[in-house]
Amino acid sequence: MEYQYPFSLDWTTEEIVDVVHFYQAIEKAYEKGIDKMELMKRYKRFKEIVPSKAEEKKFDKEFEEVSGYSSYKTIKKAKETENNSIILMGNQ
Repeated sequence: MEYQYPFSLDWTTEEIVDVVHFYQAIEKAYEKGIDKMELMKRYKRFKEIVPSKAEEKKFDKEFEEVSGYSSYKTIKKAKETENNSIILMGNQ
């Protein structure tokens, strides 16, 4: 994909890398599927960096605009899915 991931200039390099890994997990959920536990682990780290719901919504909107993938919908589906499942979003 040829787009930039949304991030804050206030974050450390490690935080930016971790947020990029989260967005890559979202991409994987849409493109080939991802293990729920791996996705939720990346989301937990994302929430440590972006604890504010408002900021999370802002970044989700920015990411969806450039990629077509919704982190909100993906995490919602993961939370509603039983453990040890593969999360596969498809093109919704």
